[in-house]
Amino acid sequence: MKSSTAPGIRFITSFSRDSWYRGFILFLTFLFYTAYHLSRKPISIVKSQLHRNCSTVLQPTDLNITNNATWCDWAPFDQDNYQTLFGVLDNCFLVAYAFGMFFSGIFGERLPLRYYLSFGMLMSGLFTCLFGLGFYWNIHSLGYYGFIQIKSMHHWLQIRNYKGIRVAWGVRNVQVMNGLMQTTGWPAVVACVGNWFGKGKRGFIMGVWNSHTSVGNILGSLIAGAFVSSAWGMSFIVPGLIIASTGILCFFFLVEKPEDVNCTPPQHHSEQESVETEQDSAHVDQTVNGAICTESTDLVEEHVEAISFCGALSIPGVVEFSLCLLFAKLVSYTFLYWLPLYISNVAHFEAKEAGDMSTLFDVGGIVGGIMAGLVSDYTGGRASTCCVMLLAAAPMLFLYNYIGQRSLGTTIGMLLLCGGLVNGPYALITTAVSADLGTHESLRGNSRALSTVTAIIDGTGSIGAALGPLLAGVISPTGWNNVFYMLISADVLACLFLTRLVYKEVQGWCGCGPRMRGFKEF
Repeated sequence: MKSSTAPGIRFITSFSRDSWYRGFILFLTFLFYTAYHLSRKPISIVKSQLHRNCSTVLQPTDLNITNNATWCDWAPFDQDNYQTLFGVLDNCFLVAYAFGMFFSGIFGERLPLRYYLSFGMLMSGLFTCLFGLGFYWNIHSLGYYGFIQIKSMHHWLQIRNYKGIRVAWGVRNVQVMNGLMQTTGWPAVVACVGNWFGKGKRGFIMGVWNSHTSVGNILGSLIAGAFVSSAWGMSFIVPGLIIASTGILCFFFLVEKPEDVNCTPPQHHSEQESVETEQDSAHVDQTVNGAICTESTDLVEEHVEAISFCGALSIPGVVEFSLCLLFAKLVSYTFLYWLPLYISNVAHFEAKEAGDMSTLFDVGGIVGGIMAGLVSDYTGGRASTCCVMLLAAAPMLFLYNYIGQRSLGTTIGMLLLCGGLVNGPYALITTAVSADLGTHESLRGNSRALSTVTAIIDGTGSIGAALGPLLAGVISPTGWNNVFYMLISADVLACLFLTRLVYKEVQGWCGCGPRMRGFKEF
């Protein structure tokens, strides 16, 4: 009797070689950017440990306490202006990230992505660990303190007496370098995924894939929360080791393009767009002495130069979505850095409990990103999908501030809902929209524009990411209500920048213009 093939083997062989490679690249890049976000999250968890309500903390009997109100705080965050200092600390990372992002895409187009990502993750791991090592003052290397701007033995002696103040300065400089290294991640992973996947179901695929942002935030919160009460330095060291490990994995296994392993490249445009592009290309052929001079597509592709910064800005839709993302990311990153402290202050949770509760916002973000991708794939309206979700987010933020802490059930429900509405548009713009614009038909097959376009969009958004936590640090002493008014205003402004694109999409749906999938007529 002839033996039948095992069900598991039949399942494996039902997928083509190309499908296995695409799935593998999707998993790898998901893992890589999960590690990036995982290493950013600890600072928001540790904040509530650096400044605590010392009246509820048991005082050690062998400790000489001079100030009962701040004895358990970590200087210099034991002062009344601790929220402003937290805002400055966040901005050291975020301003460096925003500044570096505009250059990161340019480097990403010109360097092998495997080397670029591996270097970025290894260096991010190093500086994340250095942040945590500030907690352990048994390090006496002059080189280490020289790095964090200690220039003499007198200053070194001051460190031993005034740990908290010097930690703040040291951490600030480490934060700047970490922010610069973190910029290597996003343009590179989006470019890599864009090389492997076409436009067909890009919104859904990248919506699922983009859940790495929320998964990284959740894991970062849980890992940091496990150490925050006992030794907050480990809240940084463990994530630093994780991202460094993924950098090594990237070096050995990442495949930048399908052609590198003899796989079929994806189709970035519809059949109609491809025909029109071919027709346009035919008009460009030059006739010399009656003979038509043509080049093969492969040869043209090989010699295409990386797009310039101004060239990327001229792609229809790039400016509008970049400005929209500036305000959308302002809201998202304010929650990323300040939500645990808000929950701790308003709901009076402990640091670990507040960190765990804040992960619900990211769980909602996973669902929101997937739904935004599905809807935009079905309707062809990327801008309209973002605008509707941003408009719905504004009243939800207002309700969360006023009724979100009345009961545990209300808190969970509002965090999930707000997370979905806030992070949905942010996820869609930074993934499917960036990939669509980076492979826009006006580029005539230039595949080397994707990283630059992604860097411009995310770099502009990162300006908002830097402003949000800074403004929260400045405004929060006047009351949390004012912080939420600022976030609601940012959501409304994000919608306004998409009005022209939404109008074009609605025209297409009503038959007044071409029905658009992607950004053909923007």
